[in-house]
Amino acid sequence: MKKIKKFLLGRATIVALAILLQLAWILSFLQGFNVKGPFLNSLIDIIAIFVVLVIVNKKSNPSYKIAWIVVILAIPIVGLLVYFIFGRSELTRPTRKRMEAVNSELESELPANSDILEKLCQEDKTVYRQTKYIRDWAKFPVYQSTATKYYKAGEEMFPDILKALEEARHFIFMEFFIVEEGYMFGKILEILKRKAAQGVDVRFIYDDFGCVTTLPEKYYQQMRQWGIQCVRFNPLYPVMSVIMNNRDHRKILVSDGKVGFTGGINLADEYINKVERFGYWKDTGIRLEGEGVWSFTIMFLEMWDYINRTCETDLNRFRPQRYQSEPFANDGYVQPYADSPLDSETTGENIYMNMIAKARDYVYIFTPYLIPDNEMIKTLQNAAKSGVDVRIVMPGIPDKKVIYWMSQSYYEPLIECGVRIYQYKPGFLHAKCFVSDDKLATVGSINMDYRSLYLHFECGVFMYESSAVWEVKEDMLRTMAESEEINMEFCQKRPAAIRTFLGVVRLFAPLL
Repeated sequence: MKKIKKFLLGRATIVALAILLQLAWILSFLQGFNVKGPFLNSLIDIIAIFVVLVIVNKKSNPSYKIAWIVVILAIPIVGLLVYFIFGRSELTRPTRKRMEAVNSELESELPANSDILEKLCQEDKTVYRQTKYIRDWAKFPVYQSTATKYYKAGEEMFPDILKALEEARHFIFMEFFIVEEGYMFGKILEILKRKAAQGVDVRFIYDDFGCVTTLPEKYYQQMRQWGIQCVRFNPLYPVMSVIMNNRDHRKILVSDGKVGFTGGINLADEYINKVERFGYWKDTGIRLEGEGVWSFTIMFLEMWDYINRTCETDLNRFRPQRYQSEPFANDGYVQPYADSPLDSETTGENIYMNMIAKARDYVYIFTPYLIPDNEMIKTLQNAAKSGVDVRIVMPGIPDKKVIYWMSQSYYEPLIECGVRIYQYKPGFLHAKCFVSDDKLATVGSINMDYRSLYLHFECGVFMYESSAVWEVKEDMLRTMAESEEINMEFCQKRPAAIRTFLGVVRLFAPLL
């Protein structure tokens, strides 16, 4: 009974009901005009056709455009209204301009590292082209002098997070999608309070939508009372908003500019298996120590300045070299990167597709959701057809059943081309990793679905010849040994009606 009461009175339920009531009122209002005469009905049809033409000419994914075109033409009034609220994947013009100004200011502080790029060109031109793409189009350079450490589970990474926070003497930056009160965040919060009291510059960003059911509405105010500078990204209000479709899905922790963490791990107890949800929670993370952490520092400050409408003037106090007397260790090539919905460049997806297309022997993939666009499907299929060993590991126990079933609807066209798909039997796999040819890997926050690839702010680390590359591969092979390989019989045993239904639903996958 308490759970039901909590759900009914929860902020997520109140916001959802408020938006639905607004939507219903607007629809009834428009419908009232619609029934008054053929002129208004024709006007709505003309507007629908005009919007469809605008969508056709947008620089966005064809699948995304087709889904909205079908909805708008089939039910113009509802389709137009929902599209204007949820359908525009790009940020509004003032928002975009403000973020572009912040990014332009801070990205100029990133080193070009052209000498490292040239050295890489001499070693491997294929990898050089990938790193050059990330530098030129995502604006993040490649580094050496950066050590890597891969974590195959949240409970393995958690002690190192606490250690990095304890060792911070100057500043701590944290940015997470989900934060939930409990054991994990309680331990972290205890350190943050103490560090803030000691004069350490502690800053915290959380996504308000990601925390709508896990934190009180104005939790950031409570954190400020503890001396922690805290803001929420894109506050969730019970009002229909164009920009609430874009979320900050990144996971970033920076300690003194020397140590940085990212991956799929949020700050909630299931991520360290302190509580059980959907069986064993399998997630991964990566730790960097060295010059490459500077890119994560800039990513955080970009988001911080955007939310606060401020501009950092003394960036030198955040540079890792200021707090490091000894040279950093060298561990291959490391390139942290960010992906943003404010531009037309799908950095995360392009990095993934380049790794698949350029693989010579194998490419192994961890992803909790598999809702790829046509380009990604063709890239996976062509790699497998050409003899590359393509393997994808998915959850065995879902967290969202509809998304799980939709993900499974993509199994058959991939398996028939030679892609091997596994489902992790112990529980839910939330990791987002790629590894190929014993030399390349990426670990980050980016799922293989439309939201991550097109609508969310994301981040990751691309690595070449780093020790973490081998660690990712070993974890992939161990995880596959604990998983069930899916065959065509699994795909075809479903009734034809269900398979047909899922095929139709896939048309609207970009809208989920």
